[in-house]
Amino acid sequence: MGRLYVVATPIGNLKDITYRAVEVLNSCSLIAAEDTRNTSILLNKYGIKTKLISYHKFNESERAKVLISYILEKNMDISLISDAGTPCISDPGYKIVKLAREKGIEVIGIPGPSAIITALSISGLPINQFSFYGFLPKEKNKRERILKEIKKRKIETFVLYESPKRILELAELILKEFPEAQVCFCCELTKLFEKSFYGNIKDVLEKLKNEPNVQLGEYTVVIYNTYKDGEETIKISIEALLVDIVVKEKCTLKDAIELVSKNYNISKREVYKKSIELKKIPELWGQ
Repeated sequence: MGRLYVVATPIGNLKDITYRAVEVLNSCSLIAAEDTRNTSILLNKYGIKTKLISYHKFNESERAKVLISYILEKNMDISLISDAGTPCISDPGYKIVKLAREKGIEVIGIPGPSAIITALSISGLPINQFSFYGFLPKEKNKRERILKEIKKRKIETFVLYESPKRILELAELILKEFPEAQVCFCCELTKLFEKSFYGNIKDVLEKLKNEPNVQLGEYTVVIYNTYKDGEETIKISIEALLVDIVVKEKCTLKDAIELVSKNYNISKREVYKKSIELKKIPELWGQ
């Protein structure tokens, strides 16, 4: 029976490949690559003549079955690589690795470059623990929902990938949800025009707005946010906030819902639920 190798390749600088990766790619029977044209550049540089076959998100399900049959029936060693970095990390690969495991095939990782680890290591932010969310959805409401969930779970350090076309929008969303966050926006890691933007999110947003080439190159974004003890108290005391605003502003409960939601960054739905409970207390409304 053959083996499946999961091989990390450079994320930019072609010199960042390991000796072992070159050796494995040379010796295996077949290389399954996300983009055979991109991979050819790397293989040509190192004189690797191994045959290529495409393996990407559009053919992953069917191609995984074919490649697994080659390993089982033809005793072939196959290497899986992505366009850049470590396969399966926001790249195709999960399905063939899962299938190989289920079939009892040995899966061997050939470690190497990873944009996540590289960005974390140069971020200057606390990274003893972190969460990785990959690329956020394109839809703004879905992106906001994920960031709010991160905030709700009080995750301190987290990493995102982002397209250059949406990097300013992402920075604005981070500022909205995490105004005190320290961030490091890394662009074009290991490439000729590599750059990073470090500091408070408000300052970094301004730097990005003043960067003429801000929309060139993929971004890996590291965010670190601390949470004050008082934040949970605010969530628990929504009813008190509603009553306080009704009294001080001499407004309706409906208006108070709007103000609490806006002033304390709490979802209107959550505030509305609490207001229903308040309506059940007639003494508050002189009934």
